[in-house]
Amino acid sequence: MADSAEVPTPVEPPSTPRQKLRFIGPGIVVAASGVGAGDFIMAALAGAGFGWSLLWAIVAGAGIKLVLSEGIGRWFLVTGQSFLRGWHSLGSWATAYFGLYLLFFAIIYGAAEPAISALVLTAMFPGTSFAMWAILTALAGFLLVRFGRYALVEKAMTVFIGIMFVTVVGSAAIILANLGDVPYGLTPSIPDGSFSRILAIIGGVGGTISLTCYSYWIAAKGWTGKKWLGTMRVDITTAYTLTGIFAVAVLIIAAELLFGTGVTISGNQGLVELADAYGQRFGSAARWLLLIGVWSAVFTSIIGPWHGCSYLFADFVRIVRHRKADLDSVAPASDKDTAFRVYLALMTFPPMLLLLFDAPIMMVLIYGISGAIFMPLLSVGLLVLLNSRRLSPEHRNGVVSNVLLCSIVVLFVYLGATELMETLST
Repeated sequence: MADSAEVPTPVEPPSTPRQKLRFIGPGIVVAASGVGAGDFIMAALAGAGFGWSLLWAIVAGAGIKLVLSEGIGRWFLVTGQSFLRGWHSLGSWATAYFGLYLLFFAIIYGAAEPAISALVLTAMFPGTSFAMWAILTALAGFLLVRFGRYALVEKAMTVFIGIMFVTVVGSAAIILANLGDVPYGLTPSIPDGSFSRILAIIGGVGGTISLTCYSYWIAAKGWTGKKWLGTMRVDITTAYTLTGIFAVAVLIIAAELLFGTGVTISGNQGLVELADAYGQRFGSAARWLLLIGVWSAVFTSIIGPWHGCSYLFADFVRIVRHRKADLDSVAPASDKDTAFRVYLALMTFPPMLLLLFDAPIMMVLIYGISGAIFMPLLSVGLLVLLNSRRLSPEHRNGVVSNVLLCSIVVLFVYLGATELMETLST
């Protein structure tokens, strides 16, 4: 993990809620990492195709990520181990699965996010090259992570998430102020044909594998030991509250502008069409503000995963190179590790070849669904680890935490069974 000396941290953690809010940082990085193309596109697809009927999936997605991230943070602060080292204790199959998923993630995600960034930038600057913007965005993320440190990443995330909320949430507020008497159903439902969208929303809202990076960012912030549990919980709760608000705002914009119009965002120009529709109603300046907010969200979801998942890969390499008995004496992963830099390059350069397929929306959808498949496995892993004797009784899962983690698994089983029955009946 990163050198904690790079971020000054008090010897004692803050004691009051107000003081704890002042030390928020890793949660902002998690929120900004997860709030990006996945959230925007999945929420926009839901709003354009189903109105407000999938609002529950956005709230559920943010809530699920909150429960999982709290467990990951609690595991690290109590045991001093990254989540990946705990996951490794479940067996070699678990480590192998994680490694394969990391490689898949590097290629798909590494192509999807710069491509969506390029779509937004070409909408802002018509006539410019899509490939040029995609490559420049990927290179910008690479350089910031390669030559920056955690403190710089956190500051950049804070600035961009501020821009994104002022613009996107502000745009939704304008929509609500001009909503009129259009009735929208808020009753939770699973409309016909919405299964893949629900999986992608839950898998995309607030990130997937980037959740497991939380322990590295906590360590980089200098939070170590059980005394930081309270601060961590305030940090992560604030983060996913912001994530949920952002995704709901996007759904509101898409539902009001596109639902029932026959216009979809299934094609590569869909996000641009959404911004165009917003501009037609509220003016070109409003269109620009929305696009700036969308781009800010996309770029933060490049910086964060580029940084955090490179830590994950460096940790993975250290784990597979040493026996379990030796891991406690092995130095934690560092951004100076060769493996960190190799994975950072892997996320940046090979995925540029996928630009030839010219299908960024589809790549984001694939990423979202694969993330949804990853979620139940992550939940089962946390159920095992957080109920084990490696944690003292007072830090193990309580009834509420166990019920929530089990509910996550049940939710995905239910969604899968529902889709299977619909398929067999047709």
